[in-house]
Amino acid sequence: MTVDDLRVAPTRGFRLERIDPQDTGAFKGDKEDAAAETERLRGKLDHLQELLYADHRHGLLIVFQGMDTAGKDGSIRHVFSGVNPQGVSVTSFRVPTPFEGDHDFLWRVHLHTPPKGHITIFNRSHYEDVLVARVHGLVPQRVWESRYRAINGFERTLTNEGTTVLKFFLHVSRDEQRSRLEARLNDPSKRWKFRASDLHERRFWKRYMAAYEYVLRKTSTEWAPWFVVPSDHKWFRNWVISKVLVQALEGLKLRYPPGPSRLPTIKIR
Repeated sequence: MTVDDLRVAPTRGFRLERIDPQDTGAFKGDKEDAAAETERLRGKLDHLQELLYADHRHGLLIVFQGMDTAGKDGSIRHVFSGVNPQGVSVTSFRVPTPFEGDHDFLWRVHLHTPPKGHITIFNRSHYEDVLVARVHGLVPQRVWESRYRAINGFERTLTNEGTTVLKFFLHVSRDEQRSRLEARLNDPSKRWKFRASDLHERRFWKRYMAAYEYVLRKTSTEWAPWFVVPSDHKWFRNWVISKVLVQALEGLKLRYPPGPSRLPTIKIR
């Protein structure tokens, strides 16, 4: 299995259950080999981020979605540990404020998309409006159904203007989520992460899986693809994300600008 195998093709036939959250691909459980490869990719990502900023023709938007404990925060912390923090921003979209709720659902999102030369990470995103809204019946079906087309159009606009959009669904199993929630309860240093709402949302697991599967079918496009990342093993999750990011940035053919033509004639005394 390669990372390309984890890319969701725009087809109605996609089934989330076909991807094993415990999969570790060609590493076959070899954590040390994966860690070494991830470290190499981290160095590449650092260089490519500098190129992205210097080239100044593209932006990069990264979307992380997943159930509680799937590893959104951990992915950000590990994958981006070697990049320049001045060129990366992280935004989370939770319950809209009353003022935000008075606008269309994408109004608050557009402001946070990356300027050219920058990387923006959405830790939860505009997809909450077709996930939570659907699972909990916050809006009628006709409303959340219409939002898929709006999202695809929004992401198409971003890519037309030079933004690369990469979306990751961190696919964790229900058993692994239970283990991680128990670890938060049992470890005093992790209890601050525990929220009663995590248990409440866990009750709707099947509904969320159906909603995610539908999202992946409807909104994985040629211009803004989804990747389903097996996330029961954190080290494999980090490798997959790093590999996809490096491949995407390398594909942009980034280059350093030449600078003013007279530079070679300047003498510094």
